[in-house]
Amino acid sequence: MKRAGCLLLAIVPVVVTAGAYFFTPAHPGGQGLGGPAASAGPHGGQESGAAGGTEEDELVEELPPGLAAPAKKELAQKIVASAVNSTTDWRATYGTIRDTGDGRGYTAGILGFCTGTHDLLELVERYTEDHPGNGLARYLPALRAVDGTDSHEGLDPGFTQAWRAEAEVEAFQDAQEAERDRAYFGPAVRLAKLDGLGDLGQLVYYDAMVLHGPGTEANGFYELRERVMADADTPAEGGSEPAYLDAFLDVHREAVVARGRGGVDTGRVDTMLRRFLADGNLGLDTPLEWEIGGRTYRAE
Repeated sequence: MKRAGCLLLAIVPVVVTAGAYFFTPAHPGGQGLGGPAASAGPHGGQESGAAGGTEEDELVEELPPGLAAPAKKELAQKIVASAVNSTTDWRATYGTIRDTGDGRGYTAGILGFCTGTHDLLELVERYTEDHPGNGLARYLPALRAVDGTDSHEGLDPGFTQAWRAEAEVEAFQDAQEAERDRAYFGPAVRLAKLDGLGDLGQLVYYDAMVLHGPGTEANGFYELRERVMADADTPAEGGSEPAYLDAFLDVHREAVVARGRGGVDTGRVDTMLRRFLADGNLGLDTPLEWEIGGRTYRAE
């Protein structure tokens, strides 16, 4: 199912600086070390205000790679793919496309980009800038028209076949991965590191951002995080990592249930992420075993 990964884009909130996280108490949207907080880009990626980067950038560079390490990143893609596309073979899902009935139109590709939630449109727009003669470009007017709805108008017939055909092109596969990293993986891992979270916490943020979208609206990722931080300290604020993740997973699950349409499967929280947390596996050490939708998955 889609990340259920579809996203409702919104301007991402201001994020506290690294100094605030690690040296003084701070609240989301606050300021640290007496300077302005770094502003986030439209997908959660920090936009540096100086040529040399922000203090947060420097801090993240000094931290262990965590989920960004190649082997751990591959593991993360397998785990998220099991929730999004019911397989750990995420490279086999570039051409996946279907309407799951969740009110977000067509769900497609490695993360479940959606025609109704802007991220699929943005993916195709970016891809077309570099490859103007691609097989999806002719659908851009229709994609813009249905953005924000579950409509297929202008897409049927033909769009699903065009998506599958384009997914055979290496450049479009690369474009999907680049959009995944730019809009989801990079921002989630970066913010989790600033919150003092290890590999499991970084995966939890990534999964939640993929599922709920990097938005500030109700049940968007940043709203969920602020809700959790109102009641639990992050490790960077001196809190317990297991306790913070437990609280975050409570809110993550509530948001899954609130999605409603298209069926509700809380397995990605109950029998995947919580299983790792219950095992005390904050480093996502393999082998791993988890269940979603009655299926058991393993990663060695």
